[in-house]
Amino acid sequence: MIEHYTLCFITSENGNPVEEAEAALQGGAGMIQLRRKNASGRELFELSTALIQRCHAHNALLIVNDRLDIALASGADGVHVGQDDLPVTTARQLLPPGRIVGCSAYSIDEAVSAERDGADYIGAGHIFETGSKEKHDPPLGPPAIARFKEAVSIPIIAIGGITENNAPEIIRHGADGIAVISAIAASSDPRHAAQRLMHLFTTDTNRS
Repeated sequence: MIEHYTLCFITSENGNPVEEAEAALQGGAGMIQLRRKNASGRELFELSTALIQRCHAHNALLIVNDRLDIALASGADGVHVGQDDLPVTTARQLLPPGRIVGCSAYSIDEAVSAERDGADYIGAGHIFETGSKEKHDPPLGPPAIARFKEAVSIPIIAIGGITENNAPEIIRHGADGIAVISAIAASSDPRHAAQRLMHLFTTDTNRS
């Protein structure tokens, strides 16, 4: 399962989620997170249903951001929750066995609590400055990844301002995976961008 966490693509707010996801999947992404804050429940359900087919055709996972109801109704592989969303314990109880619960964490305490409550992976960050989501706290920086790895035993996916240029530093600090939006969605060649990001994890010099 952990190989699916290497590259997670989070759909952008204004792009075409299906087209973006397809390009990321062709480039090797193992996980797609459907994130569409302003979409209706019906739109999210239709998008999730369409994306499941594409993800499974590429042996990848579809995770729905925030909306457990959409994940359940569409048969998605899991849900990702933040600190202000549905509690991990509740999501864990309501999801069928084998489904995934991811949780965002800015601090070690949040990560430890999420693991204790049943999370399958931690979305750690934001690691760098990012314009994709308003942040009130300073970026954690790559060395924080090593601290997360020491504190919990579940996979750590780094998120926040990650690019092809700064991803190697995150990998050297032990990240199991990276989650990106603009590094793929804003690229002139999203599929190739995903391929290059995946290649970083197979380059020995990026591992400490």
